[in-house]
Amino acid sequence: MTSPLLPVFARAELSFEKGEGPWLYGRDGQRYLDFGAGIAVNALGHAHPHLVAALTEQASKIWHTSNLYQIPEGERLAQRLVENTFADVVFFTNSGAEANEAAVKMARRYHYVSGHPERFHIITFEGAFHGRTLATIAAGGQAKYLEGFGPKVEGFDQVPFNDLEALKAAIGPQTAALMIEPIQGESGVRPVDAAFMKELRALCDRHGLLLIFDEVQTGVGRTGKLFAYELTGVKPDIMSVAKGIGGGFPMGACLATAEAAKGMTVGTHGTTFGGNPLAMAVGNAVLDVVLEPGFLQEVERKGLLLKQRLAELKDRHPAIIAEVRGQGLIMGIRTIVPNTDFIAAARAQKLILVAAGDNVVRLLPPLIISDADITEAFNRLDAACAAMEAELKKAAQPGAAQ
Repeated sequence: MTSPLLPVFARAELSFEKGEGPWLYGRDGQRYLDFGAGIAVNALGHAHPHLVAALTEQASKIWHTSNLYQIPEGERLAQRLVENTFADVVFFTNSGAEANEAAVKMARRYHYVSGHPERFHIITFEGAFHGRTLATIAAGGQAKYLEGFGPKVEGFDQVPFNDLEALKAAIGPQTAALMIEPIQGESGVRPVDAAFMKELRALCDRHGLLLIFDEVQTGVGRTGKLFAYELTGVKPDIMSVAKGIGGGFPMGACLATAEAAKGMTVGTHGTTFGGNPLAMAVGNAVLDVVLEPGFLQEVERKGLLLKQRLAELKDRHPAIIAEVRGQGLIMGIRTIVPNTDFIAAARAQKLILVAAGDNVVRLLPPLIISDADITEAFNRLDAACAAMEAELKKAAQPGAAQ
């Protein structure tokens, strides 16, 4: 059957009709353990009662008014984010790419109003992923996303990942900011060294640059902290957020200090849908849960448990798994076999995973998973590895290729 959808996704032959907690129920009648969480979006799992209640209640009142009017729930959500982060101000968006666009514009505008319009270049890092708009694919710099979309948007300079000397050499009179993900998710769950993050802050302070953290994938409790920057003690000037903050509802945010945001005055930026009452109700409901006493500590503990079980899995299956990496509940398994084969084998065991670069498989379970869910995931991964080992053994037998 020919689909009327634009064919830009390589979709699996699988669809779901219902979700509950960390479980998905397929239209094939099977139940799947979801360790992908919609690519780190469903932070509180599926059909979380508090989110459902908040969405339903707000949906029966008012969905959208536009930013021509006051939106009290948006004021409340922004205040809560300010109180729990480095930031002084918040701009709400519909996606991570839009949050990053706001961050880029904010950094450029900061230098413009400071009397340095020539400072508009932003240094990013190889392997980065910042979104799919023309500016954010230029920021990410990956050839596969840039190909065929005309000249690359000017003003983005890339340096190798975790390479301090290359970074220092790239800073020049046009440099406005440094932009980095604390953990590169799309390119293979690659954490940035804590010492490197501290050097970034020092370089920005020395050269009058702004430091931008892209926490679209690592934010809202994913690492065991509300935001990953807390793990290093390094505070950014600007931070983009999305995915988990809406718990499945499309929303994002750009957070900043008052100084970094000083150029963003009335009329310099805007959005039609961003920060509407429906999104704000859900965002506040997510924070209700994530900011509960002990919640983030539990995420941290469960992340350690998951890492330990994955290390055990690596020891049990050295022909399949090369490395385990990550922090909290954003974990990566670098496989020896093709990662797509590993994901297919896990899906055959009714376990949902997500691919990444560097032949890595991402595990991004909902933050509400239990110890029993982690054990269940381990058992299914163990079975998937055993099945792959059997295939490898079969293929290695004399005459197998004939």
